[in-house]
Amino acid sequence: MTTIRTERTGEHVFTAVNDRGASVAVGRAGQDGVFSPVELLLAAAATCVGITAEELVLRRTGSAPVVDATDVRPPGAHELDGVRVDVGIDMSGLDDAARQELLDVVDRAVNALCTVTRTLKRSTAIDMVVAP
Repeated sequence: MTTIRTERTGEHVFTAVNDRGASVAVGRAGQDGVFSPVELLLAAAATCVGITAEELVLRRTGSAPVVDATDVRPPGAHELDGVRVDVGIDMSGLDDAARQELLDVVDRAVNALCTVTRTLKRSTAIDMVVAP
């Protein structure tokens, strides 16, 4: 089981720490020097896709994919109703058949193995417990 601990480190700023000692500053959207919670979710989606596709793409093209995730909700909305993930792959050295094969392999791998995007597609229950 993975647990992330967050502690307040400033006004509207928390530091999230994992059990291996890595940390990231989290705060409100637009605040300097921090990721917002939504930006972390987007980063999780993009990096999950990138990590899942990395070896498949490197093996066939020699370069790693570049992945962007974008929040596509309307301004002011307080719930994500969509996330766009763009995967950039340099396929200039591949013929049409190899390009299509790579696209198919990456799509199958991400749909089968990327925990974050699979969860976002399905949504997930959140059990929040407020303890004294």
